[in-house]
Amino acid sequence: MTVLVWLIVTILLAAALLVLWRLVTGPTVLNRTLASDVLVAVIICALGVEAVVRDHSTTLPVLVSLSLVGFVATVAVSRFVAGDSDLGLREAGRPGSDVPEPAEVSGFDEDQGVADDHGGNR
Repeated sequence: MTVLVWLIVTILLAAALLVLWRLVTGPTVLNRTLASDVLVAVIICALGVEAVVRDHSTTLPVLVSLSLVGFVATVAVSRFVAGDSDLGLREAGRPGSDVPEPAEVSGFDEDQGVADDHGGNR
């Protein structure tokens, strides 16, 4: 059992070091966000291993809390970054913008060439 625990600790430590490297050197915000999410997952795994080795369940609320915080933080950063992708729609129609104007559709029948009650188009 001791050899297995040391093997698991070594693997988790290596994973944590690699994730920390990506967290520091990640070129984009999304890389850093993913690295922080994976780091939270590694910490959750380490706490789970500790609970199994010591045969207790007192860390269960901490595990649930960490998983919720990790999920909410990742969703919040993703929504923040996704908000920046709408810049193309806001820049449409500005002078010098390469983004084309969106087509205006009113939804009225006469705009779509639908025949009226008398058989002809309006």
